[in-house]
Amino acid sequence: MAGHGFPAHPHERLFAFGPPWQPPFGPGQRSRHHGGRGRRANVREAILTLLTERSMHGYEMIQEIERRSRGTWRPSPGSVYPTLQLLEDEGLIVAAAAEAGRKRYDLTESGQASQGGDDAARAPWEQFSEEYGESVLDTRAAIHGIMQAVGEVMRVGTDGQREQANQVLEQARRQLYGILADHD
Repeated sequence: MAGHGFPAHPHERLFAFGPPWQPPFGPGQRSRHHGGRGRRANVREAILTLLTERSMHGYEMIQEIERRSRGTWRPSPGSVYPTLQLLEDEGLIVAAAAEAGRKRYDLTESGQASQGGDDAARAPWEQFSEEYGESVLDTRAAIHGIMQAVGEVMRVGTDGQREQANQVLEQARRQLYGILADHD
């Protein structure tokens, strides 16, 4: 980490071993939340679920999954686009004419039939609120908002504003540890 408290490189993580609500996994160990086989199945189900509502392009699906999971799941283009191709090959979706260079996808009749029944009632992103709990999701959303605000201050703020932001963050850090210290 650089001296200003932000990653020196964009790929450097804010939390050394991941956020506290996600367990660390060693080499070769993956949970379904960290890229294992279950993730691909979730991407597949998420795409099919989204397309029951309306046609979308791939990037729009990525954004919508992230929004609906309240920021806990943002599938990568490397998992979404191959899944779209697979679903198209299986005859479950069809690509419409490209608009602004982006293909829009729709469910075929087979795709619509595959989404009928009780399983369609529970979208894949709903798992995250069940597994993590609402308070963790609320905390993640709050952290995301703070990171956006800090980024904006660092990007366009004056030196004085940056220093004020650092003081606010330091005070928040102390108050958070204070919560633990006051806990019986």
